[in-house]
Amino acid sequence: MKTITLVFGAAYGMLSVILGAFGAHALKKILSVERLESFETGVRYQMYAAFFLLIVGYILRFDTSSQKWISILMIAGTMLFSFSIYALSMQDYLGMNLKFLGPITPLGGLLMIVSWLMLIFYFAKNRI
Repeated sequence: MKTITLVFGAAYGMLSVILGAFGAHALKKILSVERLESFETGVRYQMYAAFFLLIVGYILRFDTSSQKWISILMIAGTMLFSFSIYALSMQDYLGMNLKFLGPITPLGGLLMIVSWLMLIFYFAKNRI
């Protein structure tokens, strides 16, 4: 689980830089200001998750199920949160109705929040 956490952290970080540059240059010309701001929110939270995963990948031993769930929830939550925002931001340009993804975004955010909460409990319990 440690390796998976670190790989996802690095991959999310790399994708954040790529997608951030793509948004700042290519999408700036084709998306509304509101859609571009949403896209940038997805990129920002994905980068936060990247840092989170890289840090917990080094801090946690992953010898308990709760430690594993801290990582799993952040990986899954980020995927649901950021990638649904990317799709929703691009739906007009793609000519697709992706509004069904609307409820996915807050679900992803909730998973990310639970991951942070579990990390807080881990720190409090272990007095780190």
